[in-house]
Amino acid sequence: MATAKVKQDMPPPGGYGSVDYKRNLPKRGFSGYTMFAIGIGTILFGYWRLFKWNRERRRLQIEDLEARVALLPLLQAESDRRLLRMLRENLEEEAKIMKDVPGWKVGESVFHTDRWVPPISDELYNLRPNEEHVHEKFGFQMYV
Repeated sequence: MATAKVKQDMPPPGGYGSVDYKRNLPKRGFSGYTMFAIGIGTILFGYWRLFKWNRERRRLQIEDLEARVALLPLLQAESDRRLLRMLRENLEEEAKIMKDVPGWKVGESVFHTDRWVPPISDELYNLRPNEEHVHEKFGFQMYV
């Protein structure tokens, strides 16, 4: 049997052109070192602002504390005047209530001491409406 002559494909003269197999990505954005430097710079700036704000806040707290210390005698004097006024009103009410009891001394201390004993809130508000006592004890904490 006679075989037919097969013509084999061959490369063109001079060979095929080169195949581009390398990655050819365009450069995008900053380099890693630049990004790292920007991150460190941002952190340092943030810490600087934080320390600056903490110093300012501490200065403001000291100023508030000094104002409170300066106002404390005034507030204490107002509280003492209110307390003494309430005690006087309680003594007047006690004198009205106990006027018919023989041997009763109005305002006699139940404590066996000559020192000043600040009255408890129950003693102050005993002759007053209950709402005042509740308001003094609990303030604005009204539970339903």
